[in-house]
Amino acid sequence: MPQIDGARLLADLHRLRDFGRFETGVHRPTYSDVDMRSRHWLTERMTEAGLTPDLDGIGNVIGRAPGPGPKLLVGSHTETQNYAGWLDGALGVMYALELARVLPGQIDVAAWADEEGHFGAFLGSRSFVREVEEAEIDAARNAHNGTPMRTALAEAGLAGRHRSHVEPGRYRGYLEAHIEQGDELDSTGKKLGIVTSIVGIWTFSVVFHGIQNHAGTTRMAIRKDAGVALVNYCAAIQRHMPEVAAPRSVWTVGRIALVPGAASIIPGRAEMLLQMRDADPDVLARMEALAHRLVAEANAAGPCRAEIECVFRSTPKLMSLAFQDALERAAERHAPGLHQRMPSGAGHDAQILAKVMPSAMLFVPSIGGISHHIAEDTEEADIVLGCQVLADAAAEILRG
Repeated sequence: MPQIDGARLLADLHRLRDFGRFETGVHRPTYSDVDMRSRHWLTERMTEAGLTPDLDGIGNVIGRAPGPGPKLLVGSHTETQNYAGWLDGALGVMYALELARVLPGQIDVAAWADEEGHFGAFLGSRSFVREVEEAEIDAARNAHNGTPMRTALAEAGLAGRHRSHVEPGRYRGYLEAHIEQGDELDSTGKKLGIVTSIVGIWTFSVVFHGIQNHAGTTRMAIRKDAGVALVNYCAAIQRHMPEVAAPRSVWTVGRIALVPGAASIIPGRAEMLLQMRDADPDVLARMEALAHRLVAEANAAGPCRAEIECVFRSTPKLMSLAFQDALERAAERHAPGLHQRMPSGAGHDAQILAKVMPSAMLFVPSIGGISHHIAEDTEEADIVLGCQVLADAAAEILRG
């Protein structure tokens, strides 16, 4: 079996952490100057590892191994959420680089662009599997400051570059490692999670239309307060969603905006984003149906008008059973009894690659279940263990 170099792996991770270091975390948003500097650094590391790097027109960095024969594609992403953690995505890319060193000629390394959704959903991996049309790039804007994606690509030096696409027959499959981003492993003392499925994520915009008016002179009996209507809807969601959800279903109201948003003005418009996640499309369909039914009931009850629209929908994906078995055998060799199979409650590039090739994921614990925060961290021993297990599984998969 291949033997990884744990000290080298950790050194790479900590060097990548320097690009955009913010307190104990990292701020490295997609196509920012610091993001691009990290991608160019990664191409240098790929070259040193014997790979031929390609920084493509959407920002993917793909290091291709020389020689004939099917390869294994391994990767994740290196950009971060704003002012967030240092391991989310980065861990999987550095694992891939280490695997390319210890399994020479057999591993292609991928750092996908914008998994975190600054400009779109899984843009890099979706581009790789030919799901991103030029019109989508034309229309995309930065979710935080409105910068057109075309402008960001030009400023990043990516305008006019080709976009890499999957080559038929090149890969046996795809592996991705990641921190869990939850507390299941950490709270149970387990060291490894073998992912069975990746959830679908469905996000809805819900808007309530009332009448804006003076907060001091408008009698309560005649008010059409969009803010009150929204709060009542949120309460109904929280009360009734458990009736249709599954044990691992989650739902979140992640954004609320009242217009015009002043203390002395009754809101004439109220907006919210409702997100639901589950690995079963039938469960998601039930949750969506409930959200629509509660909008219809709100319209019937009045006094405000409500509308709901789906703004994002990803498809749940099962991971390859054969790859799960290989990961489990490797986990049992290195951490007997300290591993489990589990679904992923977060979205990952693996669910995109799973559309075109067998795919699987390995989780390592997140201390305290913290992620998307500067306190995100994992024990160094767990980081090294996870990489060794991934390397063992990759070697078994490559042997066929």
